[in-house]
Amino acid sequence: MTLQPLTAVNCAGLLQPGCSLLQLDGEILLFGQKGWPKRSCPTGIFSVRFKHGEMKLRAISFSNDSCYLPPLRCPAICRLDPYDGLAESYLIHGGRTPNNEISSSLYLLTMDSRGCNRKLMLRCKEKELVGEVPGARYGHAMSIVQSRGKTACVMFGGRSYMPAGERTTERWNSVVDCPPQVFLFDLEFGCSSAHTLPELSDGQSFHVALAREDCVYFIGGHSITSDSRPPRLFRLHVELLQGSPLLSCETLDSGFSISSAIITRTGPSHRYIVLGGYQSDSQKRMECSTVILDEKGIHIEHLEPPKWTQDIIHSRTWFGGSTGDGCILLAVPTEGRPSQPDVHYFYHVSFQQEKGSNEEEATQACSQESTDYDNSTPLEDSEELYFGREPHELENSSDDEGDTYNEEDEEDESQTGYWIKCCLGCQVDPNTWEPYYSTELHRPAMIFCSKGEGGHWVHAQCMELSETLLVKLSQGSKKYFCLDHGGLPYQEMTPPRQVIPLRRTPMKVKERNGALIFKISPTKKSFFKRLFD
Repeated sequence: MTLQPLTAVNCAGLLQPGCSLLQLDGEILLFGQKGWPKRSCPTGIFSVRFKHGEMKLRAISFSNDSCYLPPLRCPAICRLDPYDGLAESYLIHGGRTPNNEISSSLYLLTMDSRGCNRKLMLRCKEKELVGEVPGARYGHAMSIVQSRGKTACVMFGGRSYMPAGERTTERWNSVVDCPPQVFLFDLEFGCSSAHTLPELSDGQSFHVALAREDCVYFIGGHSITSDSRPPRLFRLHVELLQGSPLLSCETLDSGFSISSAIITRTGPSHRYIVLGGYQSDSQKRMECSTVILDEKGIHIEHLEPPKWTQDIIHSRTWFGGSTGDGCILLAVPTEGRPSQPDVHYFYHVSFQQEKGSNEEEATQACSQESTDYDNSTPLEDSEELYFGREPHELENSSDDEGDTYNEEDEEDESQTGYWIKCCLGCQVDPNTWEPYYSTELHRPAMIFCSKGEGGHWVHAQCMELSETLLVKLSQGSKKYFCLDHGGLPYQEMTPPRQVIPLRRTPMKVKERNGALIFKISPTKKSFFKRLFD
């Protein structure tokens, strides 16, 4: 095993406790970034790449038919593993938004396609559940079970805000354990059912959940009610019968105290490595364990941990996620060191066996060399691959340095753009903002104030505008004055343009219906009269 320090290249500010790492089509994806997505990556999902001791991020895009996926901390994430005969995808439920709101939505994240330049594109769909639907929560777990040729998803645990009738001003943001119910829903029709088992009497969150076929094992977890991490181990057995499912639970004796642990799977077998987590509020769990699931049950063995650095040993918190195949990304805060430019130290932990110096380097890179496009052979000879591509896509077809995320490239929207301080009482904060109008999605609605020569933009929410009035002002021709410049929602009508009418000369009529009349002088008239007489 190895413990390799990593240097985050202009991306350390995006990782935070509660973020998640996913693996789709050979790529590692970061989900749950810090804050709301910025303009450079509106999806909030990044591809994570390790090379030469550096960690870089690259923005990932969604397909046109995808729904919006907010950045969620501590959601329940379940991988539909191709090892089990399922399409490679992820189920994401619950979690906390940057505004500390708790989500109750269920999303399905799959791979949509890869472009000619091998860029990954994802598809996100929100799945609707019917029946006994689980409420909003975070810190819970989901697992896939298979029984009698059927597949279903099991959800258990988590935390949520206190019920609306019990929330007070002092305890408005207080969270409690969710009721110890097991939710079971099928992936095809979304039918959900809740089950109460006598063995599961207390709520728990941030526990370890591992599944094999029709059994799910719950290890550890934290209980807010008792403020403890009891060494619990439950085995949940699920039978997907024709009429209604049958659930049974058994308490085992080989559990251990742990919460917020990092789990990585080693290959197609049900062998997992448990690293990190906490034994108590002030004590990290420095040991590592190997968990093996087979036909006989669960086997937990001690595993020699890596040689921790002093920064890891003395840190109060740590977090991370699995990067696949026995590899883990670990982060510890830079506590008490204001001189450090980054907010976290990053390490790459690999539990793969060393098989030589060359293979060791590939192991430390977490097998990412095969997905790095910097060293791939340019395909300029294959012209058929470039049909339908834009010129700017061809510039970086052989390497993706231009696509690497850089925090310094982000526009400082605290001074310009949507996140300005529009007035003296402006309350719009990019870290806590949430949509207020139905037309808002990623940015707050703004309206132009006509005060002065150049005018200025203000937030419609800060001006206490109703949505009806906002739409009326945006469609009409009235000048608007903000509260700091008159205090009126709108004032006089914009003066209409004075259009000078054109002077039109009537055209001569070519044909007349009446008889022609000739004008002649009296002398000529007298001459013609004597002539014809």
